[in-house]
Amino acid sequence: MDSGEGAVFGAVEPPRRSRGRLILHGMVMFGREFCYAVEAAFVTPVLLSVGLPRSLYSLVWLISPILGFLLQPIIGSASDYCRSSWGRRRPYILTLGVLMLLGITLFLNGDAVISALVIDRSVRSIWAIVVVMFGVVLFDFAADFIDGPIKAYLFDVCSHQDKERGLHYHALLTGLGGAFGYLVGAMDWGHSIMGQLLGSEYQVIYFFSALTWSIFLTVHLFSIPEQPLGKDPSTSDPSPPSALRLLGSHSNGYGALANKEPVSPVVPASVPDLRPRSFSALGEANSVTSSAKQPNKEAQKRMTFRSMMKAIINMPSHYRCLCVSHLLGWTAFLCNMLFFTDFMGQIVYNGDPYADHNSTAYATYERGVEVGCWGLCINAVSSALYSYVQRFLLPYIGLKGLYFMGYFVFGMGTSLIGLFPNIIATLILCSVFGVMSSTLYTIPFNLIAEYQREEEEHMKLGGSNGSQRGTGVDCAALTCMVQLAQIIVGAGLGALVNMAGSVIVVVLSASTVSLLGCIFIALFIRNVD
Repeated sequence: MDSGEGAVFGAVEPPRRSRGRLILHGMVMFGREFCYAVEAAFVTPVLLSVGLPRSLYSLVWLISPILGFLLQPIIGSASDYCRSSWGRRRPYILTLGVLMLLGITLFLNGDAVISALVIDRSVRSIWAIVVVMFGVVLFDFAADFIDGPIKAYLFDVCSHQDKERGLHYHALLTGLGGAFGYLVGAMDWGHSIMGQLLGSEYQVIYFFSALTWSIFLTVHLFSIPEQPLGKDPSTSDPSPPSALRLLGSHSNGYGALANKEPVSPVVPASVPDLRPRSFSALGEANSVTSSAKQPNKEAQKRMTFRSMMKAIINMPSHYRCLCVSHLLGWTAFLCNMLFFTDFMGQIVYNGDPYADHNSTAYATYERGVEVGCWGLCINAVSSALYSYVQRFLLPYIGLKGLYFMGYFVFGMGTSLIGLFPNIIATLILCSVFGVMSSTLYTIPFNLIAEYQREEEEHMKLGGSNGSQRGTGVDCAALTCMVQLAQIIVGAGLGALVNMAGSVIVVVLSASTVSLLGCIFIALFIRNVD
């Protein structure tokens, strides 16, 4: 930074936040992951129970990621420029939070509501499928989009040290939320007092999900005051805007998303006119793609779908290879996770989701789904534990070794589950899901940080005065790989199951793709010291 930027940086650095406020801010991740766990555990059983054909049930995962892939930059940019008196991020978080609640309401209660309103069985089945699918798509869309504004809200109101602490609490509460969500799904609520009172186990699970999400969303929204856009930070002490918005990228290569126009240097007098940061198309972003107002002309650096795709295409080769390996990993992981409870119900327990709801075959299937939730709970716990084990393994095998090991352990574990679908063995091997989960959420981003650290050191050694590329586009590219993996799974897995005639192909597909990812990592991922 030059002296002018340094002066402004000091003027707008947010105050330090207490541990309590950071935990309250992260509570929304507990609620979000709790609801995500409920969706992952029950979406396929619910869709099959209302009569959705087996060849179409994976298509429900296709609509939301396509919308996200296309609209995420637009909505992210809109939140960057929101001028609400309540702040830039919280209005979007509240709106998306309400949509999440509406989606999970239709998803878990749609069949019961339609059954009460429609008498004709064939018409009732069609409307139940439509309502439940709409609820799943709406929930998935809102839950995917809300992560970006939540992260941006944290970065806007926290200092550099508090951002790291805040993200740590987010990760911790995410794991706990998933574990509790799967735990609630694993309980047999149908024969409990609450099940008899509310009507069915799905209504009990909805009660806990809606209550958890509503409370923790409210706590999050009032955890830390947010500075409205355009307000002079010198007139308000509670939460001045983040200093990171001052750090614009002036390069025109990979990572430069704006027009190639010169940008005026930042000076202290221009603080009120600073452009906001962009967190468009970014789930785990920590970068800035903003600029200051020019004297005669505005240069707005808004990330668009076109500019993001151009930046991804122009990536250095080692970043592209990292994206491909991330795509393979998430494709394998989603193949298994999104349909695991259905696999338990149909293959391990030999139940039938299409049987009458008062039949033994359907009750057996429901029991398998409940046990599958216990397996996913084991996954959440093992993910949290393995994240700490990684720290001890890192000095011995490095980031590339950890990356390879995560894919290899997951691939071997899922292959054993598919070939030997035994109840006890399957539950024990569910711990390998957590190894893969922790790997996908940490190692690729650590590799990006190391790649950029190397680039920065090379720039210093070469005496270059060029500005370092930010991490935003890199993280956005990895986020797009997650959505692309969901599109691939949604488009292809249902047809694959239909051709094979058995859900066992889901687990074997996950194993195959994961082992292919191992080979790709070994051959193409660049190692770092």
